[in-house]
Amino acid sequence: MWDQLLRQIAHSDLKALARSISLVENEVEGYEKFLGQLPAGHAFVTGITGPPGAGKSTLVDVLIHQWVNEGKKVGVLCVDPSSPFNLGAVLGDRIRMSDWYNHPNVFIRSLATRGSLGGLHPHIIEITALMQAAGFDQVIVETVGVGQSEIEIAGLADTTVVVVVPEAGDEVQTMKAGLMEIADVFVVNKSDRPDADHFVKNLRMMLAPAFKQTSWEVPVIKTIASEKKGIADLAASIQQHQSLQEDRPRKAWLLTERAYQLIQRYRMRDVEKSAIKEAIEVDLKKGNFNLFTFIQHYI
Repeated sequence: MWDQLLRQIAHSDLKALARSISLVENEVEGYEKFLGQLPAGHAFVTGITGPPGAGKSTLVDVLIHQWVNEGKKVGVLCVDPSSPFNLGAVLGDRIRMSDWYNHPNVFIRSLATRGSLGGLHPHIIEITALMQAAGFDQVIVETVGVGQSEIEIAGLADTTVVVVVPEAGDEVQTMKAGLMEIADVFVVNKSDRPDADHFVKNLRMMLAPAFKQTSWEVPVIKTIASEKKGIADLAASIQQHQSLQEDRPRKAWLLTERAYQLIQRYRMRDVEKSAIKEAIEVDLKKGNFNLFTFIQHYI
């Protein structure tokens, strides 16, 4: 089964890709060896993140349109909030971006966070590698925009696009510590709203000190995604940023982040929270519970 899937993915078989993602999600026996045999993929990963309501899904929809018109093959991973009952995605790819569902050059997959504290899917690294191996030119990862997903996406994406709206002035200030550091491209969506120009000016002023620390000047791009305005400029900025990355220190940092997360997960595989809770309850009944002594049994 695995060998056949490898051959099919190498030939960009989207049905095989969909099946492989499901097998990896469910950790079917043999999936780790399968991942170790994946052919190298050359697709860049573009992360789309930002607060809820910023229009990320609409922006992704028109960005797909832009790249497809340029003759590119595009893979999209939409990380959705999980249902508390079955851990499945609350939103689905059939609802959003439905125009692309059967397009031969587009593959869209909704993934549930499954309770992942970071806001991304627990197997997002493996699934992204599968997408890259399937011969896409661009892979887009859209986050739920909650929790730490804005920060976590920076360790996954070659280019991180942060989407905000003109009314987000106070919100950007509160998120500044995280978003300012991870954004490679800022998008002010819904820029036909009042005070958009003033907001863009302030955002550029906030970003200015960071330009002294890096050779890449983070662009602030105005878009109206619902009208497909500004999308060509956005695509050009993303591709310009990616064209500068072939020989860059960040590549090693990205791979280090991915390796660290995978090693961390594998080390924690045999540690179950329910078992820890039971052990703590037993120790509490004995009295004199010490948290730091307790965790020595697990490290």
